[in-house]
Amino acid sequence: MFRIGQGYDVHRLTEGRRLILGGVDIPHPKGLLGHSDGDVLLHAVMDALLGAAAMGDIGKHFPDSDPAYKGADSLKLLEKVCRLLETQGYEIVNIDATLVLEQPRVACHIPQMREHIAAAAGCESERISVKASSEEGLGFTGSGEGVAAAAVALISGNKYGIFSFGPGPFLAPSALSLYVACFCGVFYRKPLSSPPG
Repeated sequence: MFRIGQGYDVHRLTEGRRLILGGVDIPHPKGLLGHSDGDVLLHAVMDALLGAAAMGDIGKHFPDSDPAYKGADSLKLLEKVCRLLETQGYEIVNIDATLVLEQPRVACHIPQMREHIAAAAGCESERISVKASSEEGLGFTGSGEGVAAAAVALISGNKYGIFSFGPGPFLAPSALSLYVACFCGVFYRKPLSSPPG
């Protein structure tokens, strides 16, 4: 079985904070306000993964009321989320994430962001897509008040008959046999006997 989830997060830009996006420390006069390191991109990715597994969101697993997560490294939190999914028999198929911000330009940092996310998730960087866009001066991101991020994650579930073999998920033998049987049942029809002449 394949499951899909989406995540969305927003953080305010403020002085006196580091700007960390996708685990990359980006030079900028302002950073993102948050209980942890404020990495809005990773927060959206984590919510997408947890949503795909119907396991809540990061607020449930890492509440901002818990001092243990104050200033926490979001890459470490992403590692915990991915290990949690593994214990439930899920594997990441791919992640597609988008940053929305006016400044700074982050295109040159995207390859490193992809590598960081892939390392935390324990998968190849080819399964991770990160894009960046601006809203042409519109809204809170356009005015430079904050940064938004959205993510979509596709996972496969081993406990539903799918296992990993090589670069991608495959049907387990039992599930494959069932699929073949259903396929033959739908598309094979025994010819009708010729009516008596």
